[in-house]
Amino acid sequence: MRPELGHSLDCNCLGRRNFLKMAGGATVAGMTGGSLFLADPARADALSKEQRDKLTPEQIIQTMKKGNKRFRAGERKDRNYLREQKASAKGQYPAAVLLTCIDSRAPAEVILDLGIGDIFNCRVAGNVSNADILGSMEFACKLAGSKVVLVMGHTACGAIKGAIDNAELGNLTGLLAKIKPAIEATAYTGDRSAKNYGFVDAVSRKNVELTVAEIRKASPVLADLETKGTVKMTGAMYNLETGAVEFFD
Repeated sequence: MRPELGHSLDCNCLGRRNFLKMAGGATVAGMTGGSLFLADPARADALSKEQRDKLTPEQIIQTMKKGNKRFRAGERKDRNYLREQKASAKGQYPAAVLLTCIDSRAPAEVILDLGIGDIFNCRVAGNVSNADILGSMEFACKLAGSKVVLVMGHTACGAIKGAIDNAELGNLTGLLAKIKPAIEATAYTGDRSAKNYGFVDAVSRKNVELTVAEIRKASPVLADLETKGTVKMTGAMYNLETGAVEFFD
């Protein structure tokens, strides 16, 4: 029996146009007509359980894609963070859980135009996985109801460069060791050094792919949810220069 993780918000709080309004009049599966949420620009409440549960994983990913498109165009939607904070205080219903790098230039909520309560975000240098992150993802999906697991790397990643250079520093040494399989698995005919950003980015992409595969292997809980179609797992790459997020699926 799945535990409740918060009280449902008042059903009249039908806000989150920022995260859930699908472009082109997209509809919830099994429903027709109109957007998913009220388009009233004065409302920016937190995502409710009812709203989140109606979405498919594909719709959630599409929403993130459209949010990044707005970010790149400099057209991020107005939002009231205070309203979001107050509306989410009694319960949270994030639609996705992300594993991203700690890089200060790649904040997922900003580059995907999301707000408070929209996603869980696990951040660690090099967006590598470990038992604690897997447990957090299992909580997010199995218990809290998130429907997307997204691993997002980025270009010019310092952790990737450090792993290529065999950098050693305290606990960082063990973290970078988790990236080295991606270095070995990256097919690249040019200069395989940290000074070659083409190689660095190729390793970063491979690291995302291997991390997604490792999540499936190391978490039977998440793998089962994906097999049932409840959860979708995928990867993405964020380009620091262009601001674009490339989703693998």
